[in-house]
Amino acid sequence: MEVQNRSDVVLIGAGIMSATLGTLLQQLAPDWTISVFERLDQIAVESSNEWNNAGTGHSALCELNYTVERPDGSIDISKAIHVNEQFLVSRQFWSYLVHQGIIENPRDFIVPVPHMSFVQGDANVAFLRKRFSLLSEHPLFQGMEYSDDPQQLSEWIPLMMKDRSADKPIAATWIGSGTDVNFGALTRLLFSYLEKNGVNIQCNKQVQNLRRTSDGYWNLDVRDTKTGAIEQHSARFVFIGAGGWSLHLLQKSGILEGKGIGGFPVSGLFMVCENPDVVKEHRAKVYGKAPVGAPPMSVPHLDTRVINNREYLLFGPFAGFSPKFLKTGSMLDLLKSVKPHNFTTLLAAGLKNAGLTWYLIKQLMLTKNQRMNELREFVPTARNEDWSLIVAGQRVQVIKSNPRGTLQFGTEVVSASDGSVAALLGASPGASVVVSIMMDVIRKCFPDKLPDWEPKIREMIPSYGEALNENPDLMRSIQAMTAEALGLASAHGSMQA
Repeated sequence: MEVQNRSDVVLIGAGIMSATLGTLLQQLAPDWTISVFERLDQIAVESSNEWNNAGTGHSALCELNYTVERPDGSIDISKAIHVNEQFLVSRQFWSYLVHQGIIENPRDFIVPVPHMSFVQGDANVAFLRKRFSLLSEHPLFQGMEYSDDPQQLSEWIPLMMKDRSADKPIAATWIGSGTDVNFGALTRLLFSYLEKNGVNIQCNKQVQNLRRTSDGYWNLDVRDTKTGAIEQHSARFVFIGAGGWSLHLLQKSGILEGKGIGGFPVSGLFMVCENPDVVKEHRAKVYGKAPVGAPPMSVPHLDTRVINNREYLLFGPFAGFSPKFLKTGSMLDLLKSVKPHNFTTLLAAGLKNAGLTWYLIKQLMLTKNQRMNELREFVPTARNEDWSLIVAGQRVQVIKSNPRGTLQFGTEVVSASDGSVAALLGASPGASVVVSIMMDVIRKCFPDKLPDWEPKIREMIPSYGEALNENPDLMRSIQAMTAEALGLASAHGSMQA
């Protein structure tokens, strides 16, 4: 079949990953032609949508799973430092977009919200105190406070402290430099800019297959989901940023780097409160500790979310299971992902992670009253009538090809050795560190372009090539510059007018 359309770059999936990579490439190579294919009728409908994720604004300020306690009682803070640095890279790029007028009002997607960690029980309080001692000494976490004083905690989190029993010790950390990021809104802002600058964005177009041709291009079979018609497109570079669907397309590409990789879908449910009398009593993202046997993405948290200039409270997540790889996917997705090259890996993962399977089963059996009882560990006065259940997006956890079948929770880019195709797999902290991830794609896939692009990259990301962890002065200047550009400078936890 004759190829009807040819582009320099094709982005599959209209979420935050494709939006960010498209914007980076448009700045670095404005003469390149870029096409975007989205299977749904709108952009940012799946994992990037603001209602399909709750803990947005990951910067390791409050997420306890990024600071693991070792068997000897010491705490490893290296991942928290790494994630915080990556989030600062995102802030730099967003600040550049504001300075360039590409984003007119940063309040359309980012607002200041304090980040907190909250624990109960002697062992957890001791852990949090040690964690605070380590993080608060690091320049990236300056301004963090710790308290186990009920009076201070009542000032930080009045809703959570109201009518709380004093039968066990509690403690929390607070830092005012946290944010709430609406990645659905940011995705729409970026794609609006790209479309105005000549990027061809097509919804209701599903990429069904892709194959390499002798001339070095990738040919794509693109089906119109309304008419069923198949079009042929080709591109020098293809990015697969289609959420859970990325695994299927990676497998269809046939690249060696995609062999042996499997995926396990986990869905999430959240309790949401819209009652303004309740919502106004809590303004923070408060993270607890995950139950024993729970995946890292199931860390309970009570979050202030700002959506369309209105505040909500979300609590969760409660884990669920569906064989779908997308919220709008097929019940056959998981079955279709099983191939001869990853069957052994998937089997090993199933045997090794029996505890996770049992945890998911128990989560699926929870009633609303049982979920409300878990919420009351955070909000003792929570009333059933103030909270409703929503289904969040699907996350496909990466199962790497190794003898143990280890579940890898996180985000990973799989790219061909020649850099002609790259696929994004995995989940949290994904969106919050999107710019670092997409810069990894650029480094892996366009190494010959980097010397020419480096001046522009440094303009967009002033810390490019520098380890902020090793350069406190640069780090502080980046924090101040981005806080000013994004309207966060005077926040310290309060909404700006």
